[in-house]
Amino acid sequence: MDSKEDVIRILMLPWLAHGHVSPFLELAKKLTSRNSNFQVYICSTPVNLSPFRENLAVKYELSSSIQFIDILLPSTSELPSEYHSTKNLPPHLMPALKTAFDVAKDCFLDILKELKPHLLIYDFLQPWAPAAAQEENNIPSVHFMSCSASIGAFLFHCTEYPDLDYPIPELNFPKITRQELVQFMYNVSNGLTNKERYSQCIEKSTNFFLVKTLSEIEQKHMDYFSEMTKKEVIPVGPLVQEPENRSSDMVFLEWLSKRGPSSVVFVSFGTEYFLSKEEIEVIASGLELSMVSFIWVVRFHGRENVTSLLEVLPEGFQKRVAERGMVVEGWAPQVKILSHPSIGGFVSHCGWSSTLESLAFGVPIIAMPMHLDQPLTSRLVAELGVGIEVRRENGKFREEEIARVIKQVVLQEEGKEVRKKVRELSNKIKEKGDQEIDHVVEKLLQLVKE
Repeated sequence: MDSKEDVIRILMLPWLAHGHVSPFLELAKKLTSRNSNFQVYICSTPVNLSPFRENLAVKYELSSSIQFIDILLPSTSELPSEYHSTKNLPPHLMPALKTAFDVAKDCFLDILKELKPHLLIYDFLQPWAPAAAQEENNIPSVHFMSCSASIGAFLFHCTEYPDLDYPIPELNFPKITRQELVQFMYNVSNGLTNKERYSQCIEKSTNFFLVKTLSEIEQKHMDYFSEMTKKEVIPVGPLVQEPENRSSDMVFLEWLSKRGPSSVVFVSFGTEYFLSKEEIEVIASGLELSMVSFIWVVRFHGRENVTSLLEVLPEGFQKRVAERGMVVEGWAPQVKILSHPSIGGFVSHCGWSSTLESLAFGVPIIAMPMHLDQPLTSRLVAELGVGIEVRRENGKFREEEIARVIKQVVLQEEGKEVRKKVRELSNKIKEKGDQEIDHVVEKLLQLVKE
């Protein structure tokens, strides 16, 4: 940094979920790498920050350019500190977590007074954060959405215009799916609906807000979002994590190195969706029927009384697929796996971060969306021509359909165009590099100067 006076302190406040802290951290890395005067503080609960502290300290020796700040929520018998995160949180306690986060405003005000940041970048459920920044020395605030522009615009449209179809036909849904999304927006905690929280977060942002996306895949959604909100929508790029070096990764990489190019599917449904026993059995049968090699990550809820994969997998499954399948519990190095040349498809729930990682590495998507925004992202994937959705029958996935789509995407002539399009998009992403971040840096510097 040139001098102490040149330091620009940016405080970030993501929502209390691993899948939200992670993109905020990746944005912080990009910003500090492009401008050495940026000093970023990422604020969350200790239980949320613990894994990030450990990983960043090991890999980057945690320089002063990125630091973590604890915000303390009130602990109760209903919501102990281990539940100050969405990870392993029982669903019925989600309103209590939002309420506890609201109550932490006083703690957040103390943090603002101590750090005296020049800028706040905040998430989508805490409108009290930009209000607090405004109260404390008129600190400018910028909203950052780690979901897609299409889901942001779709939710805004559905709550503002519930009787009007979304103007981009490819993303209009069956009535029941739309109702599920709208119902989510009207869930109440601490007297506020998610709609009110979301709308106020956008309203309190400066004349622009940031979205984790690329103009190449969401320009028309960004344009409509901007039209509705009367604010500029600025993409920050895919924010794909840099892979970490762990000795435990070698078991996956060595296994993949024995497979042919684009011959393996990676199967994962994110960090916060937990498959039912019935879903696990159907997916296992689909993978077996496909005859395609696979790495499958199975996760269980932290409170679930499951001690072994053997309890949920079909009898004899692991023995029958031992030559071509690897089933692991809990975690796998997703970025390293997706970037490996042996990977030819991603069986995914279509979480936004996973989708962007797949596109960045040129891996076609076998889409199996589960809930909320995932069906919309699956439609976007199909619209772009970079993946194929596994159709449900009477609301359920069938093993024959799972196997059919896997074979089509990875092996068959019918999937050739999908494989071609995702490679082309991946090349465009690589060629563009960090152009979006350079524009974001310019906008933030301009805002601070004003």
